[in-house]
Amino acid sequence: MNPLPTATMTANSTAPIISARGVNKTYAGGFQALKNIDLDIKRGEIFALLGPNGAGKTTLISIICGIVNASAGSIVADGHDIARNYRAARAAIGLVPQELHTDAFESVWATVTFSRGLFGKPPNPAYLEKILRDLSLWDKRGEKILALSGGMKRRVLIAKALSHEPSILFLDEPSAGVDVELRHDMWRMVRALRAQGTTIILTTHYIEEAEDMADRIGVINKGELIVVEDKEVLMRKLGKKQLALTLRQPIAHIPDTLKTWSLALADAGQTLVYSFDTRTEETGIAELLRALGEQGIEFKDLRSSESSLEDIFVSLVHQPKETQA
Repeated sequence: MNPLPTATMTANSTAPIISARGVNKTYAGGFQALKNIDLDIKRGEIFALLGPNGAGKTTLISIICGIVNASAGSIVADGHDIARNYRAARAAIGLVPQELHTDAFESVWATVTFSRGLFGKPPNPAYLEKILRDLSLWDKRGEKILALSGGMKRRVLIAKALSHEPSILFLDEPSAGVDVELRHDMWRMVRALRAQGTTIILTTHYIEEAEDMADRIGVINKGELIVVEDKEVLMRKLGKKQLALTLRQPIAHIPDTLKTWSLALADAGQTLVYSFDTRTEETGIAELLRALGEQGIEFKDLRSSESSLEDIFVSLVHQPKETQA
């Protein structure tokens, strides 16, 4: 895949490209979808916003993109307040929504050209051709969108979102319902865009994609941001590791002298499992093995594992908020 066009950079490249302060959203009937959201997104990063269905992800994206009005709070996008300077803020943003909903009876070329014109951009056929080629849509440029497959329609939505050369790209559940080939093409495109300066904000149910792609992770639950952290730091702080020791002889219970370690028995006493926080010094393993030897407990095999981002996500959304710091 050829490189995609470079995003336009503003003069102040050190300031957050998106800054939200005290953002609340209460719908008619009293349902509070967002509660005092404070969030800074760095210029040029890939930021993954994770949360269960109904957590507030799409509401937050919709407010930043100017589709939904906040009940309170302020948002600045690429230096523009989205309430006071809506047109300039919106021009900095490209949005790929969840729904495959676009101009069914228009051709691919016509709808992408029209999207560019909506933002007051002058015609640039060479730029649009490059986008369509990079998304494997060039051969489909004359076809009606109605006739395209679901995967091709998703590519059209991406082309529309990029048509006006945004510095910020939102991908709201971009992998939902798409085939593996398109998913891989999409992530190659995301990496190319990020390399050239575009800021990417994505929501996804495929948490392994966030683990692979994102620089930082935000987790939202019941309208509240419960954590925002560098991915690697988050996994070090909240991840767990396990050491499973296959014993030469099964044991019926864990000796009292070993209860200072977080140990459990599995496989009818044949396996001893040591769980520890990734912040714990791994010298504890050597001390445990020495203590096992002193108890005459021998092992014949050992294997280690550690939490995935999905494990951390599940633990965050199921534990009380006050324990998440």
